[in-house]
Parts: sequence; C-alpha cells; structure tokens
Amino acid sequence: MKKSKSKLILIKNSISRAEENLKNARLLIEDLVNFPKTNFSSDIPKLDPKSSSKIILGAFDGENMISNEGKKYPVPSNYASKSKLVSGDKLKLTILEDGSFLYKQIGPVKRKRITGKLKIHKNKFSVETKTGDSYLVLPASITYFKAGKGDNLTIIVPEKEKTKWAAVETILPNIK
Repeated sequence: MKKSKSKLILIKNSISRAEENLKNARLLIEDLVNFPKTNFSSDIPKLDPKSSSKIILGAFDGENMISNEGKKYPVPSNYASKSKLVSGDKLKLTILEDGSFLYKQIGPVKRKRITGKLKIHKNKFSVETKTGDSYLVLPASITYFKAGKGDNLTIIVPEKEKTKWAAVETILPNIK
C-alpha cells in the first residue's frame, strides 16, 4: 500500500508538471502569434525535482513580480493577460538551471469587475470608468481581444487596494 501511494504522488506530480508545460506552451504560441518580434526559446523547460532551481515568491504589480526582498522580475505580458493577473496577486517564480523563468499564480487577491472605455494615448492603453477612474492595461490584453479605441471593456481590479493597473476580462458588445 505504501509503495502504491508513493507512485500515486509521483503520477500526480508528473501530471502537474505536464499541465504547467502545456500552459507555458500555449503562452509561447500566443506570444509568437501576437508578438512575432519577441524571442522566446522554443524549448519548454521541464522541472526536475532533483535540480537546483531557485524559487522566489512575490507579488504582481501590474507589470512585474516584486519579490519579498523588493527585487523586480519581468512577467511576460501574455502570461499576465491570459491569467488575468491583478495587482497584489501572489506569484511563485521558479528560475531553472538554464535560466528559464516559470511563473505560477499562487494567491489571487479578491477582485471586483468594472466597465469602462478603452483609451489609447502615445501607445499606452487605459480604461476610463464611469466614475472617472483610469486604469492602465497591458497591450497584450488589447491585442488578444482585438479591442480598439472607444470599445467598452470589463476590467478586473483588486477589491480593496488602489492600483493604477487592471486586467482585461472581456470586450463588451456595442448595444444600441
């Protein structure tokens, strides 16, 4: 019984790594489709439990992960957009032996959804809400949803914390 339980744990861990690799592969494909100038390695790194990979914990600030020690780590905008990361979300960064970065969201903050209009100014994208608040959004989100200036969007922000960044949830249809 003890031997089969350890095998089940190994199988579960293997499935988790496979799911993470598939998720990373999808993100890489999305990056290649939407951002052909971006150079990402086509090799998907694999986690080896015996490796000396480094794990760093931190929080998402809208563009980067800020470690508990205050160091900034760039989060791929496609991962942030696709995962709908919100400022304050807790992340785990695994730096593999080959220098590859693997991010995983480990603690989402409480969220609220609001609507607003997409504004574009000097290649910066923002959403202005009916209350007059304005939130920056990642270009990868706008590209993914094929949104244009003046489109109505649903965005996600932290429920309680003030932030200048939002995640795009969806583009709303124009209803007349």
